[in-house]
Amino acid sequence: MKAVLCKEFGPPEKLVIEDVPSPEPKEGEVVLDVHAAAVNFPDVLIIQNLYQFKPPLPFSPGGEVSGQVAKVGAGVKNVKVGDRVIGSCGWNGFREELAIEEARVQPIPDEMDYVTASAFLMTYGTSHHALKDRAQIKPGETLVVLGAAGGVGLAAVELGKAMGAKVIAGASSEDKVQVAKDHGADDGFVYPSGPLSKDQQKELSETIKKLTGGQGADVLYDPVGGDYAEPALRAMNWDGRYLVVGFAAGDIPKVPLNLALLKGCQIVGVFWGAFTGRERARHEENLRELMDLFKAGKVKPHVSKTYKLEEAAEALNEMAGRKVKGKVVLKVR
Repeated sequence: MKAVLCKEFGPPEKLVIEDVPSPEPKEGEVVLDVHAAAVNFPDVLIIQNLYQFKPPLPFSPGGEVSGQVAKVGAGVKNVKVGDRVIGSCGWNGFREELAIEEARVQPIPDEMDYVTASAFLMTYGTSHHALKDRAQIKPGETLVVLGAAGGVGLAAVELGKAMGAKVIAGASSEDKVQVAKDHGADDGFVYPSGPLSKDQQKELSETIKKLTGGQGADVLYDPVGGDYAEPALRAMNWDGRYLVVGFAAGDIPKVPLNLALLKGCQIVGVFWGAFTGRERARHEENLRELMDLFKAGKVKPHVSKTYKLEEAAEALNEMAGRKVKGKVVLKVR
């Protein structure tokens, strides 16, 4: 079977496509015939050895897939050969066949195709956990989303609306802001590409305050980090919740903690991957809620482009260059 392999750390051009042996399931595992694999920003980081998880070489990037169960190992109870599932694998998704723990797969509803399924779990799981569990967002509150046209950002826009919030979308271009508005954002703004000058940081804070009626954000969803973090924190409302989701800008920011004191606000970390393992029952409850929202037509991944498996490097470069709106997906079969 074919696999996209990272055999040495570096940019996407370093990846190779090779034939590798088909996997056999160990106890508690299933083997999937992979139909689609979503491309996410951590895939760009992991092949450069810049991600918090560091698998041994060689490995395949790709943290979420959809496919059909082809084989089951001893002790597998909840899935069977032929089942359509989503798999959350962390890495090794960019390949035709994948061995994965039974606990890391979820059934796909009949209404969901493989491409949509592959693009669903990580982004909506992250944003749902962020808004529901970490921010405890309430109807009528104002949610500001940075990186609002990206995968997790667009999911946060849709989920924020479904949860009754007023949603303000921030992105790096007018067309990206429009994508967020098309998915439910009430208002939006364009911020400059980094690095930001002090004047640009001040302008970002003032823009957020203006669009929130001078009050600031009740909840601010930040998957960008870098120079955007401090001005965003300065634009929080009293008792607001600033969600630390990721660092797509590249740099992990250092912020003056007196801002949290003066604003009476919380700085809240969001680590969905750890949550799924540590709080399995709550994670499964959240998945049921997400599937119900999908079936009700309230959320649906925006897949802006699909690629062949052999075009994985091109897809990753699009992600690295922040050109992606919503999600891009590799169609493996």
